[in-house]
Amino acid sequence: MSQQPPRQLRLDIPNTLNPTYSNAVVIANTPSEIIFDFIQIMPSDPRARVQSRVIMTPANAKLFLHALQTNLSKYEDKFGEIKTPTGSTTLADQLFGMVKPDDDAE
Repeated sequence: MSQQPPRQLRLDIPNTLNPTYSNAVVIANTPSEIIFDFIQIMPSDPRARVQSRVIMTPANAKLFLHALQTNLSKYEDKFGEIKTPTGSTTLADQLFGMVKPDDDAE
């Protein structure tokens, strides 16, 4: 059996696509999905507004994690170490611990 070359995709970005800024993410999961709610938290606004929701299979989320780690390593090789907050709580708590689900939402 001969191996087929990897498929190359042409990325088509619509002219109408509006990029959004997110400075936090809330991650949830079901047995078959990983759900990423990319949110925007603004100073002096108690609301955390969901800007975009991305749903992936667990396998694709793991591949995404690997791709993100690879790209962050390349970034740090080029621009230096990315500094993150330190302290007694976890990084996830420091960055996203203030985000709580709205009990009134259904």
